[in-house]
Amino acid sequence: MGTTHHSLPAKPPVIEAALEPPPGRPARASLPPKGSCWYCEKPLDSVKRFCGKDCADAFDEEAEFTR
Repeated sequence: MGTTHHSLPAKPPVIEAALEPPPGRPARASLPPKGSCWYCEKPLDSVKRFCGKDCADAFDEEAEFTR
């Protein structure tokens, strides 16, 4: 009896939907820096999106309730 060789793909297929944020709720990283905190509007540099973890978490929590 011979052995059967099955070819396996090099990488598992990527499910595109798993990489995208849920509809109506942008991922924090996809928010463009705007020079102020997205939650409290405190002035920031041109790279940051939130002034701290508290505002980032509050933004996520509020987004959850307004979906």
